[in-house]
Amino acid sequence: MRARQRIERGKDFLRSLCYLCPSFLGVCLFFIVPFGVVIKYALTDTSAADAAFVGIENFKKLMTNAAFKLAAKNTLTFSAAAVPLSVILAIVLALMLESRIPMKSAFRSFFLSPMMVPVASIVLIWQVLFNYNGTVNVLVEVFGAKAIDWLNSDYAQLVVILLFLWKNLGYNMILFMSGLHNIPKALLEYADVEGASEWYKFWAIKLRYLSPTVLFVTILSLINSFKIFREVYLLAGNYPYEGLYTLQHFMNNMFNSLDYQKLSAAAIIMAIVMIVLIALLFIIENWFGKDVEG
Repeated sequence: MRARQRIERGKDFLRSLCYLCPSFLGVCLFFIVPFGVVIKYALTDTSAADAAFVGIENFKKLMTNAAFKLAAKNTLTFSAAAVPLSVILAIVLALMLESRIPMKSAFRSFFLSPMMVPVASIVLIWQVLFNYNGTVNVLVEVFGAKAIDWLNSDYAQLVVILLFLWKNLGYNMILFMSGLHNIPKALLEYADVEGASEWYKFWAIKLRYLSPTVLFVTILSLINSFKIFREVYLLAGNYPYEGLYTLQHFMNNMFNSLDYQKLSAAAIIMAIVMIVLIALLFIIENWFGKDVEG
């Protein structure tokens, strides 16, 4: 009897391996192997005939590269502004839509519409709005101010932050609305009976139950902020105004110039920063929401 059970378990294990093999091979082929190649490029000098091992020399050269430092600064600045705004504004919008406000459907549709529009079309709208002869400058001149070349000025990053928010707020808002619906109504009713203020209910109940959603939305927004290259490239090209030059521009330009050492080193640094930030977010969420688990 036991021998038969062992045989059946062995067959189940083999069947499981057969089902997992295609996915595992795909992960190896498209993720693990390329990441290993990136590490190899970052630690060797492929310009030499023997591809000599150079340790962290490529990282040292990268840290003294002016283009990399500019790209890293712009990327961190953009993420530091865009990610908190996308989380906070999405929570505010979700709370507004939870209450009774007029034209709620139209309000929701306005923020969800970017999810249905291709990126190229969104960029076209922004070009029409923020072109030197565009709609925004027409309004600026109506109020007596001078026209601004938005994409070639210190306001360029602000333009992209607005694009990022309009593109991502709708999805984040839906996630927070779903989280708000999962909060136990009994707790909110008990707080009302005890005379708790709206601020106290939000901070002590709603935000604590929303902490897993806040974590997920923050990570999602952080990843999206590092992927803003596509929009900036369509707006301003491969070499935009210096305020829009991001790490993705730097890595793309290194790829075009076949400088795989700098490209790989920059990719590894970017990955490490992402891992550290996400780990910190998990620690903060675990501390803040620990009393509502289970």
